[in-house]
Amino acid sequence: MSAAAWCRVLCCVAIVLLLEVKMSSAQTKEVAFPTLPAGAGKIAKDAPKQFTKTTSGLRYRILREGKGQMPKATDKVKVNYHGWLEGGKVFDSSYERKSPISFPLNRVIKGWTEGMQLVGEGGMIELEIPAALGYGEDGIPDTIPGGATLHFLVELLKVE
Repeated sequence: MSAAAWCRVLCCVAIVLLLEVKMSSAQTKEVAFPTLPAGAGKIAKDAPKQFTKTTSGLRYRILREGKGQMPKATDKVKVNYHGWLEGGKVFDSSYERKSPISFPLNRVIKGWTEGMQLVGEGGMIELEIPAALGYGEDGIPDTIPGGATLHFLVELLKVE
């Protein structure tokens, strides 16, 4: 192989490595913690400032470890939650209603079903749910625009 060909190969390898580093640093970017709604528990002092991304595209971070049972997709859970859109507009909040809610995990959006299995009772998780795991390209008229990324702060009160 000629010197020019080797040079092209090395340049391509360098570009690929730079792209991998850039993608890796984008996933480990520090993000400020969300503003806690009235009535929410505390975020742990050692909570991660970065999100973890699952293979499905869900991004999450455990803001407070739970000491209790971790739910399965078929379990019913009791939670307090706060949901907002990219611009910060709150679209739903059990904290604002001052009333936790119970539901089966297999009867909600895919991002919730997946994400809530990552935290134990008493824990707090922040979820960033892409449209494909939320309400899709249709959204919910007058509430959630089509293609919206959803943000949730959730405290798992009980696995029922």
